[in-house]
Amino acid sequence: MYTRRAAALLIAGSMVFAAGCSSSGGAEGSIGTIATVAPTAPPVSITTDSGDTVVITTGSSSAPVITDDPATTTPSNANTTTTVATGGTDITTTTVVGDATTTTVDDPTTPTSQPPDPETTPTSIVPVPGVYDGACVVKVEAGESLSLIADRYEDETISVPAIRAENSIVGDRIDPGQLLDICVGNGIDDVTGDQRTEADREQAGTLVAVEKQQTRLNELFYGVGLSPLLVDGVSGPVTRQRLCAARLAFGLPTSTVDMVAGSEEEQIMMAATSLPIPYTSAILSERWVLIDQTCQIMFAGEGTTKLVWVFPTSTGLPEFPTRDQNRSRVFRYDPALENGGWHNSSSYPAAEDNPLNGNMYKPIYFDNGQAIHGANNVPTSPASHGCARLRLEYQ
Repeated sequence: MYTRRAAALLIAGSMVFAAGCSSSGGAEGSIGTIATVAPTAPPVSITTDSGDTVVITTGSSSAPVITDDPATTTPSNANTTTTVATGGTDITTTTVVGDATTTTVDDPTTPTSQPPDPETTPTSIVPVPGVYDGACVVKVEAGESLSLIADRYEDETISVPAIRAENSIVGDRIDPGQLLDICVGNGIDDVTGDQRTEADREQAGTLVAVEKQQTRLNELFYGVGLSPLLVDGVSGPVTRQRLCAARLAFGLPTSTVDMVAGSEEEQIMMAATSLPIPYTSAILSERWVLIDQTCQIMFAGEGTTKLVWVFPTSTGLPEFPTRDQNRSRVFRYDPALENGGWHNSSSYPAAEDNPLNGNMYKPIYFDNGQAIHGANNVPTSPASHGCARLRLEYQ
């Protein structure tokens, strides 16, 4: 029996642990084992004498990275207040800009815009001049937010996600003077009068769908250590990493691609009341860890009923592949207390890993020098020389 309580490790994905991770000092004793299998093989569970388990499975992380540039809107600098009065056959519009006042008279027999659709036009809107349909446009005032604007109206179609989508807004930032089209889904840009194209409609639908997915992911992963996603409707690397982790938890094929709105996998995720523990034989151990290299994610739990942590990780580069494992012992080696837990060895645990060894925070070793360790740089893609990196606070 080992004198030190072992930590269990299940590593899934095409795991590449950094040859280049080591430490110096005296051994503290074994704390677990680790194993890797071929990409198409099922997870393999290895249990130590102390009852802890380490498993590595292999996947793929070849999905392309998609980046979306946020839309930008140039706010108006004019401080304009408009009063519209109808008298006789003419409409008189008075516009005040600073100290200047301009009055114009428009003949209603020559309209410059189409009448608004009553089904999409909100009520109690002060029309904005100089746009295609002033009744469908709101001018942002200082201190206003999307939620405050949406809350003005009883029309449930005027929601924050819908306003974002209609105006191609990323995140929650809006600027004073900015014009917002709030008649959503009518096929018209009510600021300019341009017809919405199919691409515009698809983009709007995607923003709304991704925002709903981000909100759901934040709910599912709440309380397990991960920082919440920014709910902005933009599917970036972190959102796709979290989607991959959800797929892993639900037993779906792991992938970092976007999740299609209305798909079966999205329906499964949206219907879930909690995040399940990924199914693997490792969960039969008292303590276990699962690292999936397709997702670049780490799960940690206790037994079959308790998920404790979910952390982003960064595993090895293709040119520094992780050596496949088969019941390799997992252990700590020298806590390096005199260096705050940072190991800078160039000689241990394995000479073949040197001189690739670098600074590693509180490493847990397996296979003669590869390790799970804290690092200052943990991207969403493989970046190490074979180890699995964690952020310092997670390690």
